[in-house]
Amino acid sequence: MSSLDELSGAIATVAERVGSSIVSVGRDGRGSGVVVADGQVLTNAHNLRGGEVTVTFSDGRSARGEVRGVDPDGDLAVIAVDTSGAKAVDPGAAESPSVGTPVFGAAATFGGGVRVTVGFVSSVARSFRGPGGRRISGSIEHTAPLAPGSSGGALLDVEGRLIGLNTNRIGEGFYLALPADAALRERIESLGKGESVERPRLGVAIAPNHVARRLRRSVGLPERDGILIRGVEDGSAAAAAGIVVGDLIVSAGGRAIADADDLQDALGMLNPPFDVVLVRGADEKTVTISGAKQQRTPGDA
Repeated sequence: MSSLDELSGAIATVAERVGSSIVSVGRDGRGSGVVVADGQVLTNAHNLRGGEVTVTFSDGRSARGEVRGVDPDGDLAVIAVDTSGAKAVDPGAAESPSVGTPVFGAAATFGGGVRVTVGFVSSVARSFRGPGGRRISGSIEHTAPLAPGSSGGALLDVEGRLIGLNTNRIGEGFYLALPADAALRERIESLGKGESVERPRLGVAIAPNHVARRLRRSVGLPERDGILIRGVEDGSAAAAAGIVVGDLIVSAGGRAIADADDLQDALGMLNPPFDVVLVRGADEKTVTISGAKQQRTPGDA
């Protein structure tokens, strides 16, 4: 059997195994989704328009689904819908694939049916900006071609098992997928229970790094990595901790903070109370954050 015959057989096998697991999301087929459990479809948050959504299955059946849980910053959502006749896709290995691993992209076609393409992992641990501007790290870059409407579809291994959720196009012929690792599976489980993700926020506005450096130089202070506070919301967690305009936050919960992404990442991992180290003038000061409200505003924290 030739290599071409083997490849053709692999594509056909994957299509057969996951055909019923891949769905179209939205009445206009704006995105795809993956059946991950009985009555549950995983998709990208950016595919949603409101709390209800039309889900179309590979056999052409359409059903009305309800958004069970959503993580806007992580670009994930779970839809509750009648998945009768559609099997859940099998999970792949818990760890992300390595560069050179062959992968298959599976997405819905408008009106039903599945499209399967093949490519290779071209890079790992890639980052991109989610719909709200927050950095999403650890993504799989691959070359399996994806047509419009493929976001929220599956990235699969040669056995047709789920190893990622296709999310973002980064250029001609390259695509990013959220890895279906242990952390993602935990998030899917929480979203399926209706536990939408709420990331904490301090209630501060942040000056760009170049502005922070220029201001410190202008008053004779040494440059230092950190984020400069240009505004503090009344009644916020930052205000309660005593953070004021002009403070330079250099660490949070023991994590070094060099830019806004570092702070967002830290807030996503921390639960109050936690300490924030800041520089006020030339003096270093530690304050305790005892409560932090949900992060909602892109660019602030």
